[in-house]
Amino acid sequence: MSGHNKWSSIKHKKAKTDAAKGKAFTKAVKEIIMAVKSGGGPDPEGNARLRLAIENAKKVNMPQDNIKRARINTYFKYIFFF
Repeated sequence: MSGHNKWSSIKHKKAKTDAAKGKAFTKAVKEIIMAVKSGGGPDPEGNARLRLAIENAKKVNMPQDNIKRARINTYFKYIFFF
């Protein structure tokens, strides 16, 4: 039952695509976190696993700000935790 306005038609399709995008972003962030924690720091030049994780995040059109935030926050949390 779509209703009479365009939003009623769009919202169901948008919900599915947003859920899929969120799942892909979450997976990409987890890869970045594990790459930073495994060693090599937040610099992709010295961390091959991180470089690969960033490439995968870019493939799913993850914003650059989210990638940077995941790298930096994980690094500082990891350093100050130990």
